[in-house]
Amino acid sequence: MKIVIVGGGKVGAVLAGLLSQEDHDIVIIDTNQRVLEQLSNLYDVMAVTGNGATMRIQEDAGVKGADLLVAVTSDDLTNMLCCLVAKKIGARQTMARIRNPEYADQLHLMQEELGLSMVVNPEQVAASEIGRMLTFPSALQLDSFSRGRVELIEIRLLEDSPLAGRDLAWFSAKYPFKVLVGAVERQGEVVIPRGDFVMQAGDRLHLTGQHASIVSLCRKLKILKERVRDVAIVGGSRLGYYLARNLLDNGISVKLIEQREERCVELSQLLPKALIIHGDGAQHELLLEERVEQSDALIALTGMDEENIVLSLFAQNLGVSKVVTKISRPSYSPAMLDKLGLESVVTPSRLTASSILRYVRAMQNASPGSQIQTLHHIVGGQAEALEFRVARQWPYAGARLQDLNLRPHLLIAGILRKGRLIIPNGQSTIEVGDNVIIFTAGQHLKSLTDILKS
Repeated sequence: MKIVIVGGGKVGAVLAGLLSQEDHDIVIIDTNQRVLEQLSNLYDVMAVTGNGATMRIQEDAGVKGADLLVAVTSDDLTNMLCCLVAKKIGARQTMARIRNPEYADQLHLMQEELGLSMVVNPEQVAASEIGRMLTFPSALQLDSFSRGRVELIEIRLLEDSPLAGRDLAWFSAKYPFKVLVGAVERQGEVVIPRGDFVMQAGDRLHLTGQHASIVSLCRKLKILKERVRDVAIVGGSRLGYYLARNLLDNGISVKLIEQREERCVELSQLLPKALIIHGDGAQHELLLEERVEQSDALIALTGMDEENIVLSLFAQNLGVSKVVTKISRPSYSPAMLDKLGLESVVTPSRLTASSILRYVRAMQNASPGSQIQTLHHIVGGQAEALEFRVARQWPYAGARLQDLNLRPHLLIAGILRKGRLIIPNGQSTIEVGDNVIIFTAGQHLKSLTDILKS
């Protein structure tokens, strides 16, 4: 596919990196020549310098006839204009990053009028991600498949965990809760495990199963945390606003600390049910004065990664049960952040790029017999958890899994059939209408047929 990206900032750079791994023809437009040189050196992309909202620059970039134009500059209006121009000169589909909360209520109308295929809001995406984490605080990360019917959670094995030193076959026999370990992160590396894989203290396990089964497992392992009822947010940015609004709507009390006085006044009007505190959340005296240690969760959302890291470690040291850290810089590796002892990390640019990539994969389905429904990047993008819907045309429907010539580093983690989750074995089959959950490392699946060796 030919894809044009307008904007070489955090989202544009992450997206260029992800798409360049998948054999697409990528063109990136930006006004900053230095940024383009860096991206050209890192990835196999063509760079065009200039204003991506002008017809001349878009024509130079080959937008006419492009499969997709993605506008992710820092300015909403520029992104909308880019998409409008691209649609007029012949781009097949367009996508825009729009962040301003004032546009949120009219996005549907704007999408229709501008011919946008998709609108992405990094702050809303990140707020939704954090909100999911807080619904099940026992998990370091929490995602879902099949509209929430199956969950994907990440837990860390502590030194005293009964799973440390045990293999997965023992785990399945000891805890028959229909929960499967789809991937394991160990010292920054990812493993798609088999039954003889031995778990160790410090491992991060990525588990999939239905909510009740996961709750039962966490209770049995004695790692089940109580539901979050009050949250302290440090940082009143757009993300802080979106998150606070979502939490308040769900009956969770919010204390929000913001350093800028004028923003505090604005937030008090926007969030009348929240407690807005004017102060520097990086000052530990203020955190102690406001008794954040009594909060069920602390979310560090300041504009500086380093401040968020220190805040999070301080909160964990105070004994706050759930701590979530926003990291803006994609270059921070998951292994490094894990070494620092951070619990749960959210990177808005990565989440946004993953949403766009999921849409791109759906556009380019290689097989009419399956359609990608969900795509989650795990372990810093080293592995993927995907969900495919099996359509009538899939040629291998009804075949036993043990008879399929499956690729290595791949695990079929679950089959959802008529609302019931099947943890598959060699005798299991994939049927028309099933939703199939797959973990894979080092491969980029575009359709269900890609699970087979060519």
